Amino acid sequence: MAFILPVSGVYPQFGKENKLAPNATITGQVTTGEACSFWFNCVVRGDVNSIILGDYVNVQDGATIHCTYQKHATTIGNHVSIGHNAIVHGCTIHDNVLIGMGAIIMDGVVIGSNTIIAAGAVVLENTIVESGVIYGGVPAKKIKDISEELIKGEIMRIAGNYNMYASWYGDDFEVLG
Repeated sequence: MAFILPVSGVYPQFGKENKLAPNATITGQVTTGEACSFWFNCVVRGDVNSIILGDYVNVQDGATIHCTYQKHATTIGNHVSIGHNAIVHGCTIHDNVLIGMGAIIMDGVVIGSNTIIAAGAVVLENTIVESGVIYGGVPAKKIKDISEELIKGEIMRIAGNYNMYASWYGDDFEVLG
């Protein structure tokens, strides 16, 4: 079973049909939408501030979502994929976003809708990423505008597929909500 732990008596709250790997860890002030998936060794730690996830968010293997005490909550929109080993910390991510593998999103960052953050990118504190772009590099900067094909063919496809992948594990994944 996934590790679902209260912090100071506050338990995570799950929307309908969330799927959790046996060793996913979700603690404290976490609220999810519908059809989210939490993968092996991911950590969603709402101990020092709140974390809110929309619908169809997938938190892939080894990813960490956290926030900053008394300063930055974390808010994630709908149809967002948090890639393997990514760190999402004290920021706002709007709808239809792909955070690449190993990317780091720091405190105060705002990522607009229909955006891709490339694998390994480091989005520095308080950066505003406009909608409809690809950001990459260290520090991350705009690489180019995103095409409609990438929005549908990558961002939406990946966000949609993760629930299907979770279903392949049958009863090994816990279903909440």
